[in-house]
Amino acid sequence: MIEEILPELGGNGCKLTVDSFSGLTAHFAKERNATAIVRGIRAVSDYEYELRMALMNRKLEPTVETVFLMADEEFSYVSSTLMKQVFELGGRVEGLIPPSVEEKMRAKLAAR
Repeated sequence: MIEEILPELGGNGCKLTVDSFSGLTAHFAKERNATAIVRGIRAVSDYEYELRMALMNRKLEPTVETVFLMADEEFSYVSSTLMKQVFELGGRVEGLIPPSVEEKMRAKLAAR
C-alpha cells in the first residue's frame, strides 16, 4: 500500500524507496547507499523514542542522517492501530487515510 501512494510524495530529484529487511536500520541504510532515514513524529513521546534510535543509528553509521518530519497537528493523533480500531468498529476514517488504503480495509473486512 505504501508503494501505491509513494509516487504522490516523490519529486524534486528525491528518490524514495520501500523495502523490508531484518537487522539494524543503520546497516540496512548503509547497504542501500541511503543518505538519510526519514522518521515521522506525532507527539513528544514519539520524539523521545526516535531521538534515542537516531543517536544509536548515528553511532553505528555516522554517514547516514536521520530526518524527523513532524505530523500536521490535524493528523498528530492518527496511527495505524487507531485507524484499524475505528474502522473495524464502524467509525469514519475518510480524510485520515488514503482512499486506496480504505478500499483495501473494506475488502479485508468483507472477506471475514
